[in-house]
Amino acid sequence: MYAIVEIAGQQFKVQKDQKIFVHRLKEDVGAKISFDRVLLIEDGGKINVGAPAITGALVSAEVNDHCKGDKVIVFRKKRRKGYKKRNGHRQSFTAITITDIKA
Repeated sequence: MYAIVEIAGQQFKVQKDQKIFVHRLKEDVGAKISFDRVLLIEDGGKINVGAPAITGALVSAEVNDHCKGDKVIVFRKKRRKGYKKRNGHRQSFTAITITDIKA
């Protein structure tokens, strides 16, 4: 059984007991959260598609950790002009574990 759910503006294909990284959520570590914007549920070959979301469907999760991703280096250069610019960025993520999928 899996579901496609929208979390923080992005769509994720999730299964029970799966750990995923989503964009930073404001909930504290250890908090239980639920997402009601479920777009698709597959259960044993039977597919239920929402228009756009399935009413009454719910995906429950638990917040494990707040962390940062790998550093992305942004480097700009214009040749023969002496212009070089180096910048870095680390995206903030939240690690969550899917605990339950309810249709």
